[in-house]
Amino acid sequence: MTAMSDPRPPVGREAAPHDASHRPAVPPLAPLDMPVQDFARAAQGGPGRAQNSMRVWMARLIAFGGMAALAVTGFWQMLAAFGANPTPMQIALLVLFVPTFAWVGFSFCGTLAGFLAPTPTTPEGPNDARLVVVMPIYHEDVAVSTGLLVALARELDALGLGHRTEIFVLSDTRNPQIAVTETLVIEAARSLSPLPIWYRRRLTNEDRKSGNLAQFIRSWGGRYDQMVVLDADSVMSGATIKALSARMNADPRMGLIQTMPVLVGGETIFARLTQFAGRVYGPMIARGVAAWSGNTGNYWGHNAIIRVEAFARACGLPSLPGKAPFGGTILSHDFVEAGAMGRAGWTVRLDHDLRGSYEGCPPTLLDMAARERRWAQGNLQHSRLLGMRGLRGISRAHFIIGIMGFLMSPLWLALILVGLVLSATVLLSTPEYFPNSYQLFPDWPVFDSRRMLWLFLGAMTLLLLPKFIATFRAWLRPLARQSGGRVRIFASALFETVLSALIAPVQMLVQTRQIFEILSGRDSGWDAQTRAGSMPSWGVVARHHWAHVVLGLATLGVLARFSPEQLIWLSPILAGLIMSPLTSRLSASPVFGRWARMRGLLVTPEERDPPAILTHAAAITRSLPQPVAGATALMRLAEDPDLLARHSAMLSPLPDDLPRTLRLARVTAAAKIDHAVSRGEALQDLDPGETDAMLLDADLLTRWSRLPA
Repeated sequence: MTAMSDPRPPVGREAAPHDASHRPAVPPLAPLDMPVQDFARAAQGGPGRAQNSMRVWMARLIAFGGMAALAVTGFWQMLAAFGANPTPMQIALLVLFVPTFAWVGFSFCGTLAGFLAPTPTTPEGPNDARLVVVMPIYHEDVAVSTGLLVALARELDALGLGHRTEIFVLSDTRNPQIAVTETLVIEAARSLSPLPIWYRRRLTNEDRKSGNLAQFIRSWGGRYDQMVVLDADSVMSGATIKALSARMNADPRMGLIQTMPVLVGGETIFARLTQFAGRVYGPMIARGVAAWSGNTGNYWGHNAIIRVEAFARACGLPSLPGKAPFGGTILSHDFVEAGAMGRAGWTVRLDHDLRGSYEGCPPTLLDMAARERRWAQGNLQHSRLLGMRGLRGISRAHFIIGIMGFLMSPLWLALILVGLVLSATVLLSTPEYFPNSYQLFPDWPVFDSRRMLWLFLGAMTLLLLPKFIATFRAWLRPLARQSGGRVRIFASALFETVLSALIAPVQMLVQTRQIFEILSGRDSGWDAQTRAGSMPSWGVVARHHWAHVVLGLATLGVLARFSPEQLIWLSPILAGLIMSPLTSRLSASPVFGRWARMRGLLVTPEERDPPAILTHAAAITRSLPQPVAGATALMRLAEDPDLLARHSAMLSPLPDDLPRTLRLARVTAAAKIDHAVSRGEALQDLDPGETDAMLLDADLLTRWSRLPA
């Protein structure tokens, strides 16, 4: 279909005057219906389900069949170690051991399944799909996010996609000072971008990120065919987006293509640890997931391309009945959206071959824990959606894997505690050899320590072998050379393994506490994510980790007194707990991160040779207006008519049916402004909701700015 015959509004550079100052904040409305789904009923519309190839079924047999075989083997071997009449504590240990062993086995078998993953191809031919790049933001460093978007816009334009691509910043920010920075930065960035950059700040924040995207679809979805979703700290190269668009355009059944983002920008040792693991082990893990997922892949919420029609028809998410944490807004909406697309017949695929996909990583262990608290709640929420009508079996597996990813921590902790109790029982009790006074031969206690040792070594092998397979696989590819050579990448893998072993016990206890909080009814709330952390003080790490240290020291004392031989097996866990304050603080140190980099440890190709889009984005960020803290940001609007005009130009028209809270806030804000004797007094009188209402209304803002200074 040519642009002349297409009845829809034009997209790209023709959509608005070239001079960004004459563009409105948003394009004309192009509504698209996005009905709220009833997951108790079958999905309406959508293409019929496509059959997966024999290759996919073989990968599933290896991943899930292999896991089941290892679980059964572990069960029988553990049972044999306990003898014919296991005690209740031994049965409890067996019940906890089997899912833990199966989880480790699934990681190994999923890696093996990756050898069956096909490599997708990018078709040639014309592609006139109307494309939008959307970036939802919430209390972010908008200069960094906007720098990424402008750099991407220039790449897309250079690749010939400028005539059919637009960029949309979807703000959920409620902080007035940050909101002012957003409008001024994005207004300045529009003159630097060859593509239109639209900006809309929501009036209210219903349903968080999923509600933000849903409102965008319902307002402007009819304007676009394809939607690339980014996070505030993520970006994809223009070439990657062009390939994704071509792949989706060639397959009318394709609903979503997820890429494997590469972590970049890490400075602390924790961030660089996560970054190295994702870069070296991640591709192999992604191949495995792609192999057994087939046409029923998963969605991770960003760095993916989505068919707008499919998303609108299948992904209108309902609120779950009941109160948070298990009711209300669906937090981990991305998994559910992938499952909803799959049940409607759309293909959801992970394309593991595309490397031009990047995102930032949490800078510290404490920042990661804060982020995982929300993920834990969202994944546990999925337990209420396992019975979704028409949900594909593999989508259900994605849900269960996400749930188990967090439940494994309390299971692991319970396994350790039961093992310690069992050992204490053996040490402190006297065996009864003749429970029956008439029996001729004694009942000897049965505990096959050699078999237990082999089970332990088998579990450790299954846990560590995928890492070393990935490392040796990197030796055969340019990845090793680009990361400093074979010796350095192997040394980095050992370094990462040791540090991860120290961090793992702390994460186990943190996640266990999070699960307890969720089951106790505590909601995670909605805080802005930390993109660039700072090194915590000793007081902060002591407050977060004192209980870990006490537990580690107490266990060490008990074992040293009653069962010293067990210290051999539990020493990594005890060391991680006792050293947790030191590990948490030093892992958040950029100095330690630079020390590791200078010695060639945890180096990734993107560090040695940064992608062009990232270096370009950093330069653009430095040229944009920088954030101003506190009320100064608001006062600048009143003192500088040009800034006030630029902010007002970025405001979306207010609808006639304003939400009641905002309507009341406008009324009270107007009254307070009219009765104030100065701008400062008005700001002191306005509460946050009223200040927000003033910033959304150009008339109110002008009235406030005319007050005496």
